Amino acid sequence: MIKLKHWLLLSRIPFLSVVLLPYILGALLAANLTGIFSFKVFLLGLFASALVQLGAHYNGEIYDIKEDRLSVDLEKNFFTGGSLILVEKLIPEKKVSFLSYGVIFLALIIGVILQFYFKTGRWTIPLGVSGIICGFFYSKPPLRWVSRGAGEIFIAYAFGWLPVAAGFYLQASRFDLLSTLISLPVACSVTNIILINEFPDYPADKLAGKQNILVRIGKEKGAVLYASLTVLAGLTFFYAVFRGSSFISALFYMPVLIIALRSAALMLKGSYKDRQKLERLCMMTILVSLGTSLSFILGIFFGR
Repeated sequence: MIKLKHWLLLSRIPFLSVVLLPYILGALLAANLTGIFSFKVFLLGLFASALVQLGAHYNGEIYDIKEDRLSVDLEKNFFTGGSLILVEKLIPEKKVSFLSYGVIFLALIIGVILQFYFKTGRWTIPLGVSGIICGFFYSKPPLRWVSRGAGEIFIAYAFGWLPVAAGFYLQASRFDLLSTLISLPVACSVTNIILINEFPDYPADKLAGKQNILVRIGKEKGAVLYASLTVLAGLTFFYAVFRGSSFISALFYMPVLIIALRSAALMLKGSYKDRQKLERLCMMTILVSLGTSLSFILGIFFGR
């Protein structure tokens, strides 16, 4: 039971919701617009999405271990710095590495089944592979997007546009403009999760030579970028509503927007300098991201 607990902590299961909710949103949007919905396809795609994110989690634990060790004595909070399972040597690194490849292999098998057995469309495997390239190599060399100053862009794609588009495509076997518009505020809000998590990790990342966007531009400009993404998320959300998403989505989104704007204001005021306030801001940013997807989902249900 103790080892199972360690594996669950390492896998960071609650954070899977960041990719699963957008995928669910895309699938429900397809069902709403086309009347097509396969529950088997839905579950397989959902499982594959979770597997790809787990691969990213495991590689993050392995290849960010230097930064995670440093962050323990610096500014780590509940939401950042990894699970520390490998730092504390509670699970052998080789087992985690083996599992990282195992989950990706299983995700690829599911992609083959979806494309060739369930006939979900020729873009099924390419969509999955693009997600693997972004997520699996986010921390893993030789690509290691997180150290190239472009990791945040890959996150916006892999956890913003891609899960919404894939959820839609697997059901409808085509892409749709509305799903892309809906994915934009999702992408902005999930990018803010990565960005704000870089604030408590900043000292450790800088010492370890990890050249993410925050290390490159500094905390003050990072706060401005966070606020800008918040405003962009709000604007694109209402634009998606204007272009065809349910108006009811906007009603559900209003409290989410209030939290988002409040968080942006606090960041601009420099609240990131206070460790307790920053930890609350990390939590609020995750809630905003989940709330953005959930607002669209509830709009689909209640807007019929």
